[in-house]
Amino acid sequence: MSPKKALITGVTGQDGSYLAEHLLDLGYEVVGMVRRSSTVSFERISHIQDRMTLVSGDLLDEASIITLLAEHRPQEVYNLAAQSFVQTSWTQPVFTGETTALGVTRMLDAIRTVDPSMRFYQASSSEMFGKVQAVPQIETTPFYPRSPYGVAKVYGHWITVNYRESYGMHASSGILFNHESERRGMEFVTRKITYNAARIANKLQHELPMGSVDPRRDWGFAGDYVKAMHLMLQQDTPDDFVVATGETHEVREFLQLAFDHVGLNWQDHVVLDDRFTRPAEVDLLVGDPTKAKRVLGWEPEVSFKALVARMMESDLALVAARSRV
Repeated sequence: MSPKKALITGVTGQDGSYLAEHLLDLGYEVVGMVRRSSTVSFERISHIQDRMTLVSGDLLDEASIITLLAEHRPQEVYNLAAQSFVQTSWTQPVFTGETTALGVTRMLDAIRTVDPSMRFYQASSSEMFGKVQAVPQIETTPFYPRSPYGVAKVYGHWITVNYRESYGMHASSGILFNHESERRGMEFVTRKITYNAARIANKLQHELPMGSVDPRRDWGFAGDYVKAMHLMLQQDTPDDFVVATGETHEVREFLQLAFDHVGLNWQDHVVLDDRFTRPAEVDLLVGDPTKAKRVLGWEPEVSFKALVARMMESDLALVAARSRV
């Protein structure tokens, strides 16, 4: 029997790299869609790049997606590509909508055109809950997004439901709460904290400017969360699932664990700066993953403390390596 083939959009990102690793370990053929750009970095997949097929495609161009799907005929499609940095969505709201919202429609319509039996995963987000209407948040909690990114993700989520119900497609959404790792981009608050804490520990700087340290998030490990994505597409019936740890922690808790790791007091180094405050803040996110545990048999494995520790160790090694250059 031929191995299963999966297409991953956003394969060069944090989640894409972990998902590609996981699928390769399961014996899949992996096709990674990469947008033609002079700024694309293959750093996160360099160790597995020779085991994958990388192809050009763009969520802004449905014709390119149709061509790609027709040529490679994947059984599973994982749509992880998006403008995924919340802060940027205020300065680039239209681009965020084009990629993070309408890009999902283009992908779904391309699948419907080429082969509607392809199974589809949409990367939904806890940012859709925004100004939360219930605590904790479950699959049926009403959405109240607080950023252009969150609004775009709501559109992507509902268009996935619409294509599932309208065309009988196996289309599922994972409502993923914050998931981090040492592969997270430097612009995200968790990686900003661990990288700068490592630099401060090495006396390369003294201060870390931050926005509010009050928001609470449900943080898990990205390598755990991609396993839930795969499990969703193995189910007989498509559905939507909250993927979370069920725990919530303040940003200041993340700061404390990171600076404790290097024997420092975060309050001696963190400077609050309004430039890093969102126009509309999301104060509290905490997911209830009961359905994912019951239906998928999924469990998060890496704890919050272990997550911060592995990110700190990685950034301490990175800072040391850069200091030697």
